[in-house]
Amino acid sequence: MKVIFRVDASIWIGSGHVMRCLVLADALKNVAADVSFACLPQHGDMIAYIEQRGHSVTKMTPVLSPVTPVDDADYLGWLQRSVDEDASDFISKIQQAEIVVTDHYAIGREWQQKIKAALQCKIVAIDDLVRLHDADCIIDQTLGRKAEEYFNNTTILAGTDYALLAESFSHYRTLAISKSSPKAIPKVLVSMGGVDAPNGTLMVLKSLVGKVDAIFTVLLSPRAPHYQEVVAWCDRHGSVTHVGFCDNMALLMLDHDIAIGAPGSTSWERACLGLPSIIIPLAANQKTITTQLVNHRAVITLELNEIRQKIIHAFQMLLSDWETYHKVNLALCDGKGVKRVVLSLQQQAKAIEHCDFELTLATSADIKVVYDWQCHPKTRQYALNTAVPTWDEHLSWMVRKLTCPEDYFYIIRHRLSKQPCGVLRLDKQKDKNYLVSIFVNPEQYGIGVASSALLLADFIHPNVTLHATVLENNQASQQLFIKAHYLRVSTEQFIRFPIK
Repeated sequence: MKVIFRVDASIWIGSGHVMRCLVLADALKNVAADVSFACLPQHGDMIAYIEQRGHSVTKMTPVLSPVTPVDDADYLGWLQRSVDEDASDFISKIQQAEIVVTDHYAIGREWQQKIKAALQCKIVAIDDLVRLHDADCIIDQTLGRKAEEYFNNTTILAGTDYALLAESFSHYRTLAISKSSPKAIPKVLVSMGGVDAPNGTLMVLKSLVGKVDAIFTVLLSPRAPHYQEVVAWCDRHGSVTHVGFCDNMALLMLDHDIAIGAPGSTSWERACLGLPSIIIPLAANQKTITTQLVNHRAVITLELNEIRQKIIHAFQMLLSDWETYHKVNLALCDGKGVKRVVLSLQQQAKAIEHCDFELTLATSADIKVVYDWQCHPKTRQYALNTAVPTWDEHLSWMVRKLTCPEDYFYIIRHRLSKQPCGVLRLDKQKDKNYLVSIFVNPEQYGIGVASSALLLADFIHPNVTLHATVLENNQASQQLFIKAHYLRVSTEQFIRFPIK
């Protein structure tokens, strides 16, 4: 696949769009995709950083007279020129692409239609504002987002199950799950984004440092307009350490007990590691994320003008109920989103043959259909426990499984119709070792549901060891695991080691 990302960063746009595109670009490169970027040179762009990360960048034609956006919702001002001019410039510089990924609030259906017509390519749109697209796939990682919110007859990857997080977040998640509330002086990470135009960082520091017993780390890029002022302030306070750049955000977050930041894409990073947070919206387009996080009782939120009066109380509330916020956040995002996105794109490009199914994380809406399958005689026939559960037993069990941050409970669905076909569970046994359980809707035996599910599990969970217990008289399932390249270690035990 030849994939080109059309994305920008600037002092107005910030760095979030580029950073999440880089996560997806790195993951696509790992599956042998030919990946590059197309960016507009401007003040605060990240072209040099993208190149440092190993990706080539086609530089769009710089504008002669840079535009100052009217406000933080002036997305055409972010683009610095008309949509038609940008599309024509892109076409003049990009002669061929199989997939063009757009991540820009000014780029939508009009731009995408022109590119598709000129390059005969597929379009993937990364969005979080439910804008109009002419795209073959839309990725919206917003918490609570539903596919039906987009009026597109296309593939919609919606919700935090598809959050574009670096692989390091899922790697450190096990350690994060085992954390407990701070017994000593808490460590606080203040990270208000790559630009922080209103200087919320300094407002937070002046309102907390010296007034609460804590150790502070401030992450602020040299690209930020108030960088020098913030660095100078940090240098004068012994309990504050400034960091200009971090190449392992997951490890930095893991080392802290509380975060204070803006509700952008980093919200899902904090959630994946269960990091209790105070969030401070800096732009109108962060309203939906803020509302969803508050509705899930995952964060405490303050407006910029409330920092001085309310942040100490918010800090104390977060610290006193740390365990609850930790648990709620862990349930919001498991850090496997980029693997699911890449898998979906590979399926759409037919890079994975003979797999017409997908794995979606189960929700409470699936409890009844799973119970019906569980009670079917064909399901119980080869179950390790042949007793049919009562409804109350099943309800209690499945609610517990759905809220366990260390396990994975998938519904196997037809990729196009979205109809549920079965269940695949990965139950943690010990670190990086999971027990596989799989059963199929009895009405859909013999169409490759189980074998497809095991194949998909290999894509999403390649770095762990999977174990399976299959009764000796269940020859069909024994053959299933053998064909899926599991090693038989005893009459009824199978194992699949991590995939290189």
